[in-house]
Amino acid sequence: MASFWNITSRFGRAVNRGNNSPRNPSPNPGNPASPNPSSGIPSPSPNQLSTPTIPPVPPSPSVAASMAPEQGSSPNLDHPPSGRKPPFFFREENSNIIVKGNFMTLAAKPAQVDEGEWLAHQVVEQYRLLEGMIRVVMEPDSRTKVALCNPKSCPTMSAAEFTYTWLDNNRNPVRIPAPQYIQLVQKWILHKINDPVIFPTDTNKNSEFVNLPVNQEPREEWLGKLSGFPQSFETDVKSLYRQMFRCYAHLYHGHWLEPFYHLGAYKELNTCFIHFVNVGKLYNLLHERDLKPMQPLLEIWQAKGLLPVAQNQAPRQEGLSAGA
Repeated sequence: MASFWNITSRFGRAVNRGNNSPRNPSPNPGNPASPNPSSGIPSPSPNQLSTPTIPPVPPSPSVAASMAPEQGSSPNLDHPPSGRKPPFFFREENSNIIVKGNFMTLAAKPAQVDEGEWLAHQVVEQYRLLEGMIRVVMEPDSRTKVALCNPKSCPTMSAAEFTYTWLDNNRNPVRIPAPQYIQLVQKWILHKINDPVIFPTDTNKNSEFVNLPVNQEPREEWLGKLSGFPQSFETDVKSLYRQMFRCYAHLYHGHWLEPFYHLGAYKELNTCFIHFVNVGKLYNLLHERDLKPMQPLLEIWQAKGLLPVAQNQAPRQEGLSAGA
């Protein structure tokens, strides 16, 4: 797996959990074009637009948990119209990754490591990899000064027929442009990761649990308790993971062809995403309904034995157009 880390390290920067002033992720260029890659049709140039000013992150848990289908828009991903192929990123020939190996092994917790501490490590690492992919589409182009992901090209945070909403300060769901949504998610994640209450780094505070008498057990148990994580830790991790998944879904549906395919970087995107999903599935951080925007690609990987299969689900063997 060494080659994977060497390759992905050039995309992002590690998040230092012990640093109160982490380096903020730098936005990157992007533009969602949709011509056939073999057609020779050039991608349209982005219009001159400025990135919107990001409002302060709301003080309450900031992201809406629901996702609403966009009315009358994209076709069903599992059943494309007759004679029409599924999107490029849902085709087996584009499902390859850059390394050989089993990401399920990479996601497995070492025997002597507390599960809470392992999941905290995974959240930080998965965000580092995602941030590298986001930079590709959020950094302004040197010629046009416009990012590929901009308010005109991506007026909503969408993935196929799903549109994700943000909760405003009054906790009302609102639709905002994808780059604004992604930047709010990045600020929100970094705020969580660098909060010592949610992601503690001082293990000495945990002695009160570790040194309990044999006949005296803690009244309540929760994920990460022995490592000093709060009772809400599992809920927080699932919320962080759900938001990172939405960013990946938008990268695929909005920007897979341009820039990832045209740059020859779609295998790197696949590799980061399959690692992310493996961890999410192994530790039940993602609900099956949240995975729907990317389900055809996940089923390809499940059929190849690269992802764990839910007990009540078997991978399809008849291709993407087969019914569930």
